[in-house]
Amino acid sequence: MRFAFDLTEPDERQSPSPPPSNSLAFGSTEPNGRQSPTPSPSHLLAFDSTKPNRRQSPTPSPSNSTTKAELQWFPLQNHPLFSSATASAPSPASAERVPPNLMAWDGASRLYFWDLNKKCLHRISIRLGEPDPASILAVFPSKVLQAKMPLSFEVNKISINRDGSAMLLVGLEGLRVMHLYGHSSPEENTIICRTVSIGSEIYFNRNNFIRILQISWHPYSDTHLGILSSDSVFRIFDLSADLGQPEQEYYLQPVEPGSSRNAAAICPVDFSFGMDHLWDRFSVFILFSDGSTYIICPVVPFGSSDYPFLLNSMYLWESILEMYNDAHTFGLKSANPKAVNNSNMAISWLEATFPELVHQAGDGGKLLAVKARPFVLLDASVSLQGPLHKVCHGVTEDSEVRTGLCEGRAVSFLYNLVGKDSILVTAWSGGQLQLDALADEIHPVWKTGSPPRLCVDSSEQILGAAMICESAQNDRSILKIDQTPYHTVWLGHPPPLLRLAIVDLALPNKSKSAISMFADPLVPERIFCVHTGGIDSIVLHFLPFTNQNTGKEGQMRSPSVFSVLSTFPGDSSSPSPLNGFLALADSFGSSWIVGLTSSNDCIVLQMETWNVLLTDVIDRLTENVVSDELKETETDIPTVISKELLSGPKAVLLPPSAPNLRSVTADSIEGRSMLHQYFKLFHENYVEYAHKVYFELQHHGPHLKRIIDNQHSRFTKMEQKLLEVESKQEKIDDRMDQAVRFHNSIEERLLKLRQLPGSHKSHFPKQREISKVEKMSSYSETQKFEIETLLRSVLYIANLEIGTHESAVSPLLCMKVGSLAEFVPYKFTGLELDALNSTIEALRARLKRHTQLTQANSPNQRSQKPGRRGSKVQDDVFELKSSLAKLTLINTENSKKVKLVESALKSREISD
Repeated sequence: MRFAFDLTEPDERQSPSPPPSNSLAFGSTEPNGRQSPTPSPSHLLAFDSTKPNRRQSPTPSPSNSTTKAELQWFPLQNHPLFSSATASAPSPASAERVPPNLMAWDGASRLYFWDLNKKCLHRISIRLGEPDPASILAVFPSKVLQAKMPLSFEVNKISINRDGSAMLLVGLEGLRVMHLYGHSSPEENTIICRTVSIGSEIYFNRNNFIRILQISWHPYSDTHLGILSSDSVFRIFDLSADLGQPEQEYYLQPVEPGSSRNAAAICPVDFSFGMDHLWDRFSVFILFSDGSTYIICPVVPFGSSDYPFLLNSMYLWESILEMYNDAHTFGLKSANPKAVNNSNMAISWLEATFPELVHQAGDGGKLLAVKARPFVLLDASVSLQGPLHKVCHGVTEDSEVRTGLCEGRAVSFLYNLVGKDSILVTAWSGGQLQLDALADEIHPVWKTGSPPRLCVDSSEQILGAAMICESAQNDRSILKIDQTPYHTVWLGHPPPLLRLAIVDLALPNKSKSAISMFADPLVPERIFCVHTGGIDSIVLHFLPFTNQNTGKEGQMRSPSVFSVLSTFPGDSSSPSPLNGFLALADSFGSSWIVGLTSSNDCIVLQMETWNVLLTDVIDRLTENVVSDELKETETDIPTVISKELLSGPKAVLLPPSAPNLRSVTADSIEGRSMLHQYFKLFHENYVEYAHKVYFELQHHGPHLKRIIDNQHSRFTKMEQKLLEVESKQEKIDDRMDQAVRFHNSIEERLLKLRQLPGSHKSHFPKQREISKVEKMSSYSETQKFEIETLLRSVLYIANLEIGTHESAVSPLLCMKVGSLAEFVPYKFTGLELDALNSTIEALRARLKRHTQLTQANSPNQRSQKPGRRGSKVQDDVFELKSSLAKLTLINTENSKKVKLVESALKSREISD
């Protein structure tokens, strides 16, 4: 293969410079009255080669701005822009090669449509889900974006970049990028936009025949394009640098030179960038015409070093750190030297592309996203990993493709990330879809000894690179189902595929079917397939890694296929292919698809999102019911009558009759011959059909009887269950009535409590102290009797002691008398109360007098000598003290009982 790569230094005439800042606001007023947002500097670098000059910026004329009063809102399908009078279809040759798509959506509120007649781009402001969730409103008149230089080719595909600042215009004879923010035109609602050509010297030179097979924006950059061409070269262009030369070139060689493989089988047909999952984000999946899939990894956009403020090639720091730790954990610690070598190369590439990894111990924890730096290994080129084979039981080839289940050749490819599963969908010209999932993770692989060609600037900054990507023959390892993939990690083997299903769309004209696929932006499990017969929806129900991670492991289930839109007007008519397709979604969970027919009619369909994945549950329930019925019945007897009998007897074709048939009598030879012929036809059709029906019904009689008996038994069981439910319902009603009555009684008690005095003061009244009268009233009869007995005994002993031995009354007795006297006014009544009061008063007077005499005679008592009278007094005092001690113990016990009673009463009051 001839390796020609020459990156020149940026020329001043080709080097773009930002246009004037005030040239962006002319004539770009939206329906809401606000001006279009000013694009970021990344949008201005590649689309304007003139230096800033404010005198070149015209002022918008008053007639060019449409006021709110002039704006009208129509349903999108009834928009005046979409009418059959302005219909114009792409050329059949371009439609057969590349499926046309003349519509684009910026992901927010702007829809773009390329007009084939006027060769301009219409920008339509839309409102999703208004006035009802099933409709979309569009404003009229729309903005017209006219190219400054008329296009010399027919556009059959448009595509918008990530931030909605540039539109890609693709045709068989040309490729342009239109800057969507330009300056106003004298014509009303018209904006003049700059267009630039990409790779014109490579693809559209008269001296070569290189065709563009597929082109796509890079998902992590606003200014990078990926182009796959018929010369088996994958190129990446940077719109902020040289537009004529690619930034990166990868020459694909899936077969080693000198092999005897068919040359048509090594032709690439389609490619797709990976998404946000480990090394998938640095991978490019390439499909060849024989259905084989290859991977080149790592591939990262470089970007221009002259504009470091561009937010291109930005990746999440956590994702980069996860890959870096994975290489250290599973690669460097492996016992295989090949795995250690591959992981070392990957770590070197990561550290050079993302220098923050070297300083991750410092400020790495504060980062949210990092930007990739241009870097290429100097002594190795990226390897072409593949072809990807499926996981099997020891078989080393794709049996489905070998046996001819997929007809024709591969025509298109789709990579879709669903949860933790990387889904690969391959479309064949025979109308089949091959759905696979990666059974292992992707790892970067280089081939040493094949250095790339680099183009650097004066500061040794990489501006471009070109390399040959060869497929190694010794890396085609097949992973078996019963084999763990841990021993193959970082060995350079391509990841195996897990075959999910092969879907046959049953398309007419299979050899000329152009198929394109799109993923639903809201439900990633749903894939839309656009073909000549209309639009089909494929819903995945089995995701191996996602189901395993969420705990929904089950048996492998085939996907569901639904026909969303059919473009066949009739069985005998030719199909009417679509010229445009969009899948729209909003933040409220609603989804729509928009189609553009060849007659320029717009179709809007609302797609259900909440019940998409319920089919799996319904199928499981149906399977359980069917399996239960099959267990009870014989499987060898068919459950339905054959379709031949249900369709009825065949139509009878009467033989041609002679003109004089009416004049023939039945007894004549001619009449008998005709009657015999008619009877024979009747017998062949109706009588034989009646015999078949009779035999079929007789054969199905026992089977139908078993089915009816089974239904009757199930009906009986259901009746029993209903009776049980009714009996339980009665018990529940009784319990409910009891609960209602109890609730009513509680309400009545609350009403009575609210009527008590003092309840109106506050909801939480302050707890007051209980008086002695209330304390005495709260005592039980036994406690009251004990208190009375104790009081009487103390008063009697005190009276006896004071009356006989006034000089020997102890102070403890005085204290007891004083404390017990407090109970007297609150317990005794009548004469007994007067007697007790007088006794207590006398005791108090005697105690007072005794206290005075004791204090006056205390010196004399000390001087007296003990005698016979003193010893007797001491004996009496000792007996009195022992009695008082006993009474004290009794009083202490009674006090404890009183406290227990009071605590019980308080707890009861709180509970009430």
